[in-house]
Formats: sequence, structure tokens, C-alpha cells
Amino acid sequence: MVFLLLDFAVVIVLAKSLGALARRLDQPAVIGEILAGVLLGPTLLGDPVAGALVPTDVRPLLTVLADLGVILFMYQVGVEFDRRALRGRGGTVSAVALASIVVPFGTGALLALRLTDHQPHGEKMTFVLFMGTAMSITAFPVLARILTDRAMLHSDVGRLALAAAAVGDAVAWALLAVVVAMAGAGGGQWKVLLLIPYAAALLYIGRPLLRRLLTAGGDRAAHRRPAITMAGLLLSSALTEWMGLHFLFGAFLFGVAMPEAQDRRLREDTANGLAGVAGLLLPVYFVIAGIRVDLSGVGSADLGELGLILAVAMGGKFLGVFTAARLGGVDARESATLALLMNTRGLTELIVLTVGLGLGLLDTGLYSLMVVMAVVTTALAGPLLRILHPRPRRREDPGRQALETGANGVPGPPPARP
Repeated sequence: MVFLLLDFAVVIVLAKSLGALARRLDQPAVIGEILAGVLLGPTLLGDPVAGALVPTDVRPLLTVLADLGVILFMYQVGVEFDRRALRGRGGTVSAVALASIVVPFGTGALLALRLTDHQPHGEKMTFVLFMGTAMSITAFPVLARILTDRAMLHSDVGRLALAAAAVGDAVAWALLAVVVAMAGAGGGQWKVLLLIPYAAALLYIGRPLLRRLLTAGGDRAAHRRPAITMAGLLLSSALTEWMGLHFLFGAFLFGVAMPEAQDRRLREDTANGLAGVAGLLLPVYFVIAGIRVDLSGVGSADLGELGLILAVAMGGKFLGVFTAARLGGVDARESATLALLMNTRGLTELIVLTVGLGLGLLDTGLYSLMVVMAVVTTALAGPLLRILHPRPRRREDPGRQALETGANGVPGPPPARP
């Protein structure tokens, strides 16, 4: 217990410190948090020292805390999933979203065929599907944070990027659900068939029930709302885990099913009550992901493999998005900007890679290289955007900034047009 408390304190301080440093360098905080884990892991310290700092018997306990953080994060992503952002942009959004998934998925699948001979997976098809899914990820929350920081949130390219990323995220999670089901996680694969009726029941029965529970008693019962929300969130996560999927699917679905409260106070009471806990625990998830990275044995062959992974990841996404945007009538500069934005992977990629590692689809070596890919593609977005889309100089209105940005940098609904 002593080591758990000490390590938890060290992880929080190191993650927050390096996350703040990353922000000062105009990078997403997740990059600093992953690097915090790498600093505590075997890459720099070696297995004996890393094992002494974060003992093997403590890591599962830290992982439980980290998993709770990602449950809260996925809930917030679901809550902030704005279906209204898709209205009026159907053709271009659909084309860009489809291209941002299909082309990287195809190139990722081809890469998997080259890597499949020295991977620990049991099923070749499952590994190929997983690599295709991992290559097609766009981190919607990190993308939203970048757009907000660069005052691009309500620009044409910003709106298009958010809408396409929202659609792409939904498709990517569906693909990951298929991969997890094929891997047979949790056994009883027939249970996966319960996901669609469960999602329908959650939306059409659970949402009205939640609205009634959360509004009962008015403002006098506001203190009960976070507890009701947390209980439902954990139950939903447990159900999808029992179905043989991953608990993050239940968390995301529960967030999507939350009532679209007309009363802003209700939304704040239900979301803000959990946001502080999520902000504390989510960095632990990425530190743990970083601790699992081991680059100490990387040789010239591995560097060549990393270069190939980066080329496939960035090239497939850029080619697909740029081509679709140009065919949709977007000019070349905005199309290139959109392609760079959609290359942002960040924390969503880390979640997918951690799932793959847990399922045995990745060994430590390939997992480490894929984490490096996620960090590099996210870190390059800022510098390249400064070239293609310089930040405009304007005074920020703190009130407007608060309205534009929700939990974890996920934007709220766009303002109504006059």
C-alpha cells in the first residue's frame, strides 16, 4: 500500500509537470504525460531500476486507477459527441470521413501483412484488422484542443475537420469492437450480438429514464447527480466488458445516451462533478502506457520498421483526406491543412494500442514503435500547421473561450448562425 500511494503521487506530479511543459511548447499535454511514463520505464532506467521505482505488484493497482480515468474520459467524449455538427455538410463530411478511414485502413492492413510473421497473435486476420484500425484513428479531443488553441474552431476547415473526425471516431470504435470480438476477449462471443439491442435500449429507454432521475428534486437534488451518473457509467462499462467487448465502449455509449439537457445547470452538475476526477486519473493512464514502452533494444532494423510505420500512418491519412477534400471542392491549402489535422492521433491511439497489447495482438516491441508513431504524428501537427495556417493575432474573450471549449478540449455546440 505504501508503494502504491508513493507511486501514485510520483505519477501525478511527473505527469502534470511534463504535461504543462508540453503545453508551453505548444504541444498537447498527452505528449508530456506519455514521456513521463517513458522516463519511469525500462527505456532509460533499465528493468531493475524501473521495477524498483514502480514494482510489478503495484502496476495492476495503478492500472485500475488509470482504467477508471479512461472510463470517465470516454464518457465525456460521448457526452460531447455533437450530432448537430454533421448537419448541412453531409456530402463533403461523409467523403472526408470515409477516406480518412478507408485509405489508412488499407495501407495499415498491407503493413500488417509484412509484419505478421513475427507477431504473437494467434489469428492473422485479427492482427491485420487491428493494424488497419490503429492506422485509421484520429484523436477527436486532441484535434478539438488544437483547433481551439489556434483559433480555428469556427473556421470552415475547423468545422469540417471536427465533423469528419466525429464520424471517423464512431467508425473506428465500431471497427475496434469487431476486432475485440474476433479476438474472443472475455469468451462467449455470442454476447457481442447483444451490443446493438443494448445501444438501442440505452438511447430510447435509458435516456428518458436518466432525464427523469437527474431532474427529480430540482436544484435541491443537484448533489445526487454525479453519483447517479457514475453508477450508470460503471454499470454500462461492466455490461460491455461482460459482452466480450471492452469497457470503454460502454462508457462511450453511456455518454452518448446522456439527455441533451436544455438546462445548462443540469449539464454542468452531471459533467463537472466527474471532470475533476477524470483530469486527475486520465494522465495516469498515459503514464502507464509510457511505462510499457521499451525502446532500449531498438536496433537499426527496428528503426527501419519505425520509419515504415510512420510513412504508412502519415501517408495513408494525408493521401485519403487530401484527395477527398479536393474532390469535394476544398482548395489545396485548406485540404492540406485538413489532412494534417486528421493526422492527429494522440490519446485515442494510445487507448487503442493498449487494448491491442492487452489482447496479445501486439508484442512489447511493436507496441513501443506504435506509441512512438502516435506521439510523432501528434507532435508534428502544431509545427506544420504554423506553416500552412499561421495563428491569427486577436484578443481572446475568456467568456467566449469558455463557451467554445468543453471537457478535455472537446468543443461545445457551434453558435447559431444569424
